[in-house]
Formats: sequence, C-alpha cells, structure tokens
Amino acid sequence: MTPPTQLEVDRVSLTFGRVQALSNVSFQVRQGEIVAIIGPNGAGKTSLLNCINGFYRPTSGQIRFEGTDLAQVPPHRVASLGIARTFQNIALYTGLSTLDNLMAARHIHMRSGMLDCIIYWGRAHREDLRHREKVEEIIDFLEIEHIRKAVVGSLPHGLRKRVELGRALALEPRILLLDEPMTGMNQEEKEDMARFILDIHERQGTTVVLIEHDMGLVMDIADRIVVLDFGVKIAEGSPAEIKNDPAVIQAYLGTDLTLNVGS
Repeated sequence: MTPPTQLEVDRVSLTFGRVQALSNVSFQVRQGEIVAIIGPNGAGKTSLLNCINGFYRPTSGQIRFEGTDLAQVPPHRVASLGIARTFQNIALYTGLSTLDNLMAARHIHMRSGMLDCIIYWGRAHREDLRHREKVEEIIDFLEIEHIRKAVVGSLPHGLRKRVELGRALALEPRILLLDEPMTGMNQEEKEDMARFILDIHERQGTTVVLIEHDMGLVMDIADRIVVLDFGVKIAEGSPAEIKNDPAVIQAYLGTDLTLNVGS
C-alpha cells in the first residue's frame, strides 16, 4: 500500500523584489520517505525550506502539511504541527549547555501554567521529569553524553551540528527538515550523521526532507531526489534516475559528463 502524502508543495513561487528565488515549484513527500533537495549554490533550496517551515511566505502557490494549508498557520505554530528544522548556519543558544538547548525545544509540549510552576512540587515537577527523560533519551541516541553539561558555544562544529539535530528531535517531529546537516564536517562526522538520520527514519518512521551537497551521501540515503536550478525544478526521481538525468548533469557540470557520485 502506497503511504499517504504528508507534504505537498504546489506551484510555489517566491520573489524578493525583482529576484525570483522560486518559480512554480511542485512536488510531494510521502509519509516515511527520505527526500533530498539538491542543486547548485543559489538554486533556491534553503528558500524552499524557509517556505515550508513558515520563515518565508510564498508569493504564490500552496504548501500543505497533512492537509493543513501552512499559509494559514502563524510561523510560531508550525513546529506544533510536527515540523522541525535544522539550519545551514547553526542556530543554537551558545551560552547554554547541551541539555538546556534540548530542554528549550520541549516548550511546545509543556502544559503547566504559571501557578503550577510557582507550586513546583506537583504537576510542574512531574512534567519537568518527563521532559528531562525524553531529552536524556535523545542524548543517549546521539551519543553526546560526554557533552550534556558542556556550554554549546565551546563545542567543535561537528558536535554542535549534532546538538542542533537533537534539539529538532526534542520537538518530536513527524517531518524533519535538515538544511545541510553535514556541512563543515570531516568524513567520519558525516558518516555518523548519516547513521543518525537513517536510524531516526527507520526506528521512528520520521519523514525527512534533506538539503545536502555531498552527492555520494544523498545517493546512498535518499528514496527520491528533487533537483532545483535557479529556483526551478528541473528533475525529480530516484537516485538512479537523477544520477543519469541530462538536465541535472548540465546544471552541475555544464557538460554531458556523468555526475561523479560514486557507485
């Protein structure tokens, strides 16, 4: 049985003055898929993710998540629908610890009111313990126990990327938007991050939409690939189809050579 469509991008365009960032882009993401969005620098990939999570409003077109028109949802409520996001440029609370960064993401699941918090030894205390238990599970899963109390601003780039992934997971998303989660990493760190993404997908059934420049990795983990160039979708298909698509090869290399993406 074919999984239901979870995310639908329907003829989305985005302009900034005279700059056309996206032009009539359409595709669907089915529940439980890993879909990669690729393209040369400036192709509109991050702009598209910004439209999905409400940071930008499309100039025209619609984006629907599980039937909900995201244009009708205030940006601060998008996460509560089950959409979580990491950023190309790490966006963490650098003065807080790893644990505190992950706990901050639990705010959308907190139900205790002001009175409960004042009288902490009751409902608020029990809720806090549940949230801390969930955060500790994520810390164990991402193998970051050794930095749980470390100030995030003091951590190396690769570990900060891992903390940011953890913060997104703390939202308990049904769809995870990852904007270049492996940029700036060495090969070992990339392999670890790919393993975590696959484990998230397989264990929790989380849908993943991924922007990534490492074509070999994209070909290894993606179920389908959407290719953008100058804000236009030029191809969509399986990794095997995309690897040999003439339009994709032309966009990346400007020649008829085969994309160097490994076996």
